[in-house]
Amino acid sequence: MRTTWQTLLAAGRPVIADGGMGTMLIARGLQRGTAPELWNVERPDDVRAIHRAYIQAGAQIVLTNSFGGSSLRLGMHDLAERAAELNRAAARLARAEADAVSQPVIVAGSIGPTGQMIAPMGTLLPEVAAAAFAEQAEALVAGGADVLWIETMSDLEEVRAAVAGCRQAAPETSVVATMTFDTRGRTMMGTTPEQAATALSELGVVALGANCGKGPEELEAAIGRMQGIGSGVPLVAKANAGAPRLEGDVTVYDATPDVMAAYALRVRALGASIIGACCGSTPEHIRAIAGALAAGAS
Repeated sequence: MRTTWQTLLAAGRPVIADGGMGTMLIARGLQRGTAPELWNVERPDDVRAIHRAYIQAGAQIVLTNSFGGSSLRLGMHDLAERAAELNRAAARLARAEADAVSQPVIVAGSIGPTGQMIAPMGTLLPEVAAAAFAEQAEALVAGGADVLWIETMSDLEEVRAAVAGCRQAAPETSVVATMTFDTRGRTMMGTTPEQAATALSELGVVALGANCGKGPEELEAAIGRMQGIGSGVPLVAKANAGAPRLEGDVTVYDATPDVMAAYALRVRALGASIIGACCGSTPEHIRAIAGALAAGAS
């Protein structure tokens, strides 16, 4: 059922976001080196089934299968010219599943890093990045995204470029932004949670926070520090299901649904109002999170 961002948050209860998309695609056979966004047109039923499973588990926000959907990132797979097509398809698939249920569900257009460094640290000009993000955002909104969800960022300059692109393409669409604090409490580029929360709130996003990383403990610390600046902007927490480790060539995450349920209660107490999970998580993790938060609110 369609709803708005404002309506969803106005209830005053924790909002449940979904879990890992890549994890679920890999479980269904996505091969290393394949662009996940191709499945939006080649295996749409699988992508829809993942969205459906998360909604049935209690997710009120589902992120589109478009994390690497900018033309700059798709260019690594020789798919740059298909960016608009693949992003529109991603949003349509999530939209179809959200519209098929009676409970309100928000479709969030996932926008991840380009995979390149913004100048002067790298060679990617901010205006070129912004143009690629604008193309992606325009396609996601055309496909039915309710909000644009910038995630897993480490560079504030890239976040600024992404927000600029979103505003250029869809000025009426709300923007969410989260960063990853996986380097001794900072992003890979050295940004602290406090610096991120301040900068993102100044950009006028409707929610900000942390995602991915090395598991719940690290993310909880980031959320606590973000809450400490008192911006008043709703906080998003989407932790990985534990710290990732390699077994052969397979990435393994050890956090069980019960572990993630306990994380959800802790991060809620720290101030997060939008809570889900990231890499390594499944609908079972989201079901446990939703159940714990519902019980904690009663």
